[in-house]
Amino acid sequence: MSKLGNFTYEEITTGQTASYSKQVEERDIQLFAAVSGDVNPVHLDAEFAAGTIFGERIAHGMLTGAIISAALAMELPGPGTIYLSQTLRFRQPVKIGDTITIALEVTDKQDRRKVVTIDCKASNAAGKLVATGTAEVIPPAQKLSIDRPSLPGVRIEP
Repeated sequence: MSKLGNFTYEEITTGQTASYSKQVEERDIQLFAAVSGDVNPVHLDAEFAAGTIFGERIAHGMLTGAIISAALAMELPGPGTIYLSQTLRFRQPVKIGDTITIALEVTDKQDRRKVVTIDCKASNAAGKLVATGTAEVIPPAQKLSIDRPSLPGVRIEP
């Protein structure tokens, strides 16, 4: 089993980078719709989506936001991170099958509050930016090295 580690405030440096990738699958769209309640047909109905500006079904924009959240929680700063805020600008649609890579870069540290500002860029496999934004987080207070938990099993029923 692989390990998960993190960076405490003191270990983080301006300019530090990390990345995280995830392929967006049909299952992700279904689960995100179930969890969020967002059943917009542009995400779930191929016939409806064919008549939109996208011409096909696309992932929920906030699913990309959730992948950014995962990058912060899993890579930089890592487990134990407290998310304070996130700005997002969606630039391109994310399609089913796209692999989204999140590039993180520390741009500021606020010593008084122990808050870190991180630039977040989400790109597809073709290298096109699909979303950009900035996150403010409080890194974990204690250093961790833990076994990477398995994802929970979930069954999707119509």
